[in-house]
Formats: sequence, C-alpha cells, structure tokens
Amino acid sequence: MQSSFDCYIGIGSNLHQPMQQIIAALDLLQTLPHTSLIKSSHLYQNPAMLAEENATPQPDYINAVAWIQTTLEPELLLKHLQTLETQQGRQRTEKIWSSRTLDLDVLLYGDLKIDSPSLTIPHKGLLERAFVLIPLCDCNPDLILPNGKVVKDFISDDMKQQLTRI
Repeated sequence: MQSSFDCYIGIGSNLHQPMQQIIAALDLLQTLPHTSLIKSSHLYQNPAMLAEENATPQPDYINAVAWIQTTLEPELLLKHLQTLETQQGRQRTEKIWSSRTLDLDVLLYGDLKIDSPSLTIPHKGLLERAFVLIPLCDCNPDLILPNGKVVKDFISDDMKQQLTRI
C-alpha cells in the first residue's frame, strides 16, 4: 500500500467568472484518482501580480488553497492538475503572470523539496505571497513548513490588508 501525502494546492483565476472557476476546481480536485480533499480555504480577491514585461492591467484574481491527501507521485499530480486547468479553458502563454481561467499550483507535497524543470516544491514565492499564505493558514494554521517554521507565523498585518475575503 502506497503512503498518502498531505499536499496543498494553490488555486487562482481572473477570467471567465473566477469565483465559479475556483468552486469548479475544488469539485474537480475531488475527482482525482487516489486523492481526497481534506479542507479548502476561504476565497480571497486580490490585485493581479504584474511582471515588468507584462504590465498590462488585469482583472483582480480570486484565490484559494485546497488541502488534499494523495498517493499520486508529485509529477503525476502536476500532470492531473494541468489537465484540470486545460479542461477549464486555460491557455498557456509564454508571458509570466498572465490572466488565466484557472491556475493550480502544487505549493507543498508532504515535506518534500523538489527542484526540477517542471516542478518546484515548496512553490517559489510561497512565503512572500499573501494570496497563498493566508488561504494556506485557513486550511492549517499550525502547518509546519519545510523550513521548520509554522505557517501562521509568516502572516503579517500588511499581508492581511492585501486581500479581501469573499
């Protein structure tokens, strides 16, 4: 019998009814093989991050985090998440931080650290992004991160002001 791992999935959308995209993604996560949805965060609205080369204004994002347990290997989990993104109309572009119908990111996978061309765990920028940390804290405030620190200790008052809970 394979071991089950606690994983945290970042969910974001700013196109085609973003709130409905997030709700549909949470439902779809429950259909992944060998995977159970443990808990999901509140939904949050926040301004889009803009890369300098893509400074075109974008609609605000709706973000959430899902806590799942899975026996899927990290790369296979990523493949399934990318399939769900495509099913919901995601079109990948070369531009970073571009608008999208759905973005599903593996934030944490147990206590694994992975740095491959296709997958970085813990997710890059995890500790600096309010739209990731606050929903992650909703799911599990006492979660111990791979750096040995507790997630709730990274939430600042400034971060709380960056998001609007929906």
